[in-house]
Formats: sequence, C-alpha cells, structure tokens
Amino acid sequence: MTVPPTTPASTPAPQAEARLPRRTVIAAASTMAAGAALTPTASAAPDTPDATAAPDTTPTGTDASLPGTTTATFPSTRTKSATGETPVEAAFPIGHVSVRWDGTDTTAGGAIRLHDTDRGPGEWQPFGEDGCGCSLANGGGLLLPAGLGSGYELKAPEGATGLRSLALDTRHGPGRRTAVPSEPTRVRGVAYVSRAAWGADESLRFKADGSENSPTEYHPFQTITVHHTAMANNDPDPAATVRAIYQLHTVTNDWGDIGYHFLVDEEGRVYEGRYSGADGLPAHDPDGRLVTAFHVGGHNPGNLGIALLGTFTEQSPKKAAHTALTGLVRALVRLHGVDPRARVTYTHPINGTQREVPEISGHRDWMATRCPGEVMYQELNRLRRTVAEGR
Repeated sequence: MTVPPTTPASTPAPQAEARLPRRTVIAAASTMAAGAALTPTASAAPDTPDATAAPDTTPTGTDASLPGTTTATFPSTRTKSATGETPVEAAFPIGHVSVRWDGTDTTAGGAIRLHDTDRGPGEWQPFGEDGCGCSLANGGGLLLPAGLGSGYELKAPEGATGLRSLALDTRHGPGRRTAVPSEPTRVRGVAYVSRAAWGADESLRFKADGSENSPTEYHPFQTITVHHTAMANNDPDPAATVRAIYQLHTVTNDWGDIGYHFLVDEEGRVYEGRYSGADGLPAHDPDGRLVTAFHVGGHNPGNLGIALLGTFTEQSPKKAAHTALTGLVRALVRLHGVDPRARVTYTHPINGTQREVPEISGHRDWMATRCPGEVMYQELNRLRRTVAEGR
C-alpha cells in the first residue's frame, strides 16, 4: 500500500466515535503522569484562518461510566493556517509549525524565524538536511518546533511553490474530556501509553461524511523498521509532540492517521500509534495481523514502524529510550516468532514488490533518507544482538 494522497483532509465528522480501551490499557498512574505532560487535544478545523476549538465537556463515545475507563481532561488543539512567506501571528503560543510546499523535494534554502511578543523576531533557522524527516521522505510535510512563540516567518526552499503552513498549539487549548483506560496493562509485558491516554482525537481520522479517511487494513507481519522523528531532543512535553505529529500525518498529509505503529520518547515511554481496531493487541487485529500504517512509502503492509522521538544524527538516544525500544522489539519478535538478526525478503502482499532488508531495519534501508539518524542507524546491530540474546 502506498502512502495516501497529500492534499488536505476534510474537516472530521463531529459524530465520529472515539476509540475505547481494549484488553490492553495503560495504568491510570501512567495516564496522569504522562497526562500532565501528555494532555490531549480536540481538533480545530485545520483550514480556517484561526481555528480555536471550544471546550467539549460531553464528547461522543467517551462515557467514563464504561467498564475499565475513567475521565481525563486534555487541551484541545488550536491551529492557524497561512500561505506564502508573509509573517504569521497567532492568538495562542505556537508549539509547532507544519510546512508544506510543491515543486521540489529539497529543504535547501528553507528557513523559519520565530517571533516573540517581548523580544521580536529571532534568528533564521534552516529547515534541516534533505530527507531527514520521515514525513518529508514519504511525500508529506515538515514539522518544526516553535518554542511557544507568538508568530513566525518562513523562507521557501529553493524551487518551491505553493508554500503553506499551519501553526499548532497542542498544549494550552480549552479542555476536552475523554475516557481513558483506568487499569494497569501492558502489551506482551511492555507498558505503553494508549491513544486515549496521549490524547488522540479520533474524529480527525474521519471525513466530513463520517467515513474513515484511511480504513484499517491488516496483513501478516514481516519486518520492523526503526525511525527517528528528526525533531528536538530533550523535549519537555513529548506527548504534545506526539499530538502534533498526529495532526501533521492525519490531516496535513491526509494519511488519515499517525504514520507509526509505536513511538518511544527519551524517557522510555512507549506510545501507541496507528489505530488498529477496538479489540486485540496494539497495532494488530485479534488474529495477530499487522494494521497497515504510513512510514515507508510503497512498503507499508506487514512492515511495523517504531519512531524514536528526537534527532539522532550526532547523538545516541538516552539509555531509557534504548531500553524501551529493546523491550518493545523483543516483545514483537517473540510475538511473531522471527529472528532479529536475519535478512529477509519483504514481499508486498498486494503488488508483489520485493525488497531484501534486515528483519530489524532502519528507514534508510528502504528509501533515500537519513532516518533514523547516523548514530542510531549504527546502533541497530547492537539492538538486533541484544534482542536476540534476550529471546
């Protein structure tokens, strides 16, 4: 399955039912600990000039009286869209800016200058090296940290046309109540933060007519691909970043959901990614087949994607992130009964395209990208060995 089209998604249907817990759920303590940093978001219409979501105190499908759930309050996502290089100001602190353009795949010449109400414009910061981000490599947009500034200016990359951007606030919007798991649970022994617990607004996955933008498809597991998000290290609010990535992938890129199956932050928290249904294991259906996500263009079915939050071109992930990644990969290897040190022939289950890759690969093994960063890529051999020794 190839990556879906990249035109903006329609405004989600308000009646779309939020996801409810499955047999594996996050502990309430983890929900709230991750939750204060992880507070969720309700959507603001992405195409309005200055979209600020109103509080929703009775969201559909989030009744905390349902068995196994409790109520948590998360901030609604606020957005403001813009086109071109004209300076943008927002009525909220901007946590991230997503940027899209046409005409070129390079980021060369692209830059952002953040504005602060008290100090004025800052220094120009380049977008980064070509192909460093998973979204960009897969034909999507770029997500840039904005440091809670009041505004920004952009310089378009060389040869770019149709520059457009979206200011995002995933931390300070009006409160949105939602049902979250209330009992401690793990997936194959690995604790994880469920979609509900990091604040995924499930309505973003739906079109205006109520249909799912990217309906779930399932195929037998074949490989694991490791990514990095090519974003800021030492992130003070990783759950807010996960919500920003979710907005970028789901709405801006029009993929219909976040592109990864799991994400791992620097403190070792594992986040559930791609929606996979109301029953069964995260990322799988009840029969153990893998839900198709959007992390390696042209090679997604059967390919499980795990993204490390941060940039690892010049530094290694923290020990906690390494430990969590190792534990997660080990659990998945055991679940599917594969050799983490093997080379395999990935076969696309729909079009038959084949690719020789390691069982545990890096994004760059599949396509022209620097992901998961030079340092992390060199550490994949150690990951394979450690996982194998602990089987």
